[in-house]
Amino acid sequence: MFSRFSTNLTRRMAITSRFIRSITTHSQLPEEHKMIFDMCRKFADEELAPNAREWDKKHEFPTDAIGQLAELGLMGINVPESMGGVGLDALSYAIVMEEISRGCASTGVICSAHNSLYLYPIVAFGSPEQHEKWVTPFAGGSESLQVGCFGLSEPGNGSDAGAASTTATRDGDDWIINGTKAWITNAYEASAAVVFATTDKSLKHKGISAFVVPTDAEGFSLGAKEDKLGIRASSTANLIMENVRIPGDCLLGEEGQGFKIAMQTLDGGRIGVAGQGLGIASAAIDCAVNYALERTAFGKPIANFQMIQQKISDMVLARDSARLLTWRAAQMKDAGEIYTREAAMAKLAASEAATMCAHQSIQVLGGMGYVTEMPAGRHYRDARIREIYEGTRRSSTLSSRKMSGRVQIQFRINHVMRKRFVEGD
Repeated sequence: MFSRFSTNLTRRMAITSRFIRSITTHSQLPEEHKMIFDMCRKFADEELAPNAREWDKKHEFPTDAIGQLAELGLMGINVPESMGGVGLDALSYAIVMEEISRGCASTGVICSAHNSLYLYPIVAFGSPEQHEKWVTPFAGGSESLQVGCFGLSEPGNGSDAGAASTTATRDGDDWIINGTKAWITNAYEASAAVVFATTDKSLKHKGISAFVVPTDAEGFSLGAKEDKLGIRASSTANLIMENVRIPGDCLLGEEGQGFKIAMQTLDGGRIGVAGQGLGIASAAIDCAVNYALERTAFGKPIANFQMIQQKISDMVLARDSARLLTWRAAQMKDAGEIYTREAAMAKLAASEAATMCAHQSIQVLGGMGYVTEMPAGRHYRDARIREIYEGTRRSSTLSSRKMSGRVQIQFRINHVMRKRFVEGD
């Protein structure tokens, strides 16, 4: 269904890109983005939200829903059509992530990790042969969809991505990989993983390389599934590699380019995490509003009380502010601008908005917010991870400050140069 207008959509997006910075609400989106929004909202309401509680309770991977997302083109959102995807832009991705996560946060993280963490680095840095083998079957371009995962974090490092203890050693034309990757989303469903390993320890972060590793390779195994607080319908486990032999053409990009690939991938990934946070915030707001309109106290709906109105207005303010930051980061990425700071800011704001909105939703519901009959508690459990993965809250804050400092320094340099050479000082 989605592929029918994807070609025209991509073309018209390019035409409207120079006007897109003024977009602040869904009603101002170009018609093509509105179509994506409407399609994803309908799917979330009809297919995801009614099943999210049961998937969470049973720790059940939403296989059918992921298959339907693939049919809609949403498991290869930013992948070019020539590689089997639908070739949409980053703003579309942000919109999709918000609406899918509003229906089911677990489905949102499965889709996000697959699209931005697995597919993106191979599309951006892979060879044509790697695209054919490791992208097309994973982007919905073949009869049976395959899911991918991203192996960067390790038991001994999280935010310190340059301290990879996993090693890759040359053996003739092959590579031998040894090490363990931790906290890997989609671990149990993935057919392949993008894995980062040290190829030259003396070069530190410049000695890290990226590889595409098939999960059925000899010596590749999985740890136990983590029993998580939230996003329980997605699998999370360690990737364990013991003398895993892969051919030389599994090297992604150039040797020593792994750290760059990881950082560039995480920049885009944070737009996806921000979208997830927005979706959870929206779901929490919907839950609070619906309950406040139905619950009566002192002879009238509690929505009429100013304190309840204040809570809900604060929730909407946080969500909408974070959405603007997320859309800004996405639009900068689409424009080819550096967006590292903006992505970190969006991820930070949206993850904090998700936690705050989920918490306040429980407060609005009172005792009903504390029982599993209502979704408020699940929203809170799902929200908490957004302030941890793909850059903790502290890491996102530091990234924003660091990039802000660089911008200020560059502004000062530009000012001095202008005064000296343009104005003649």
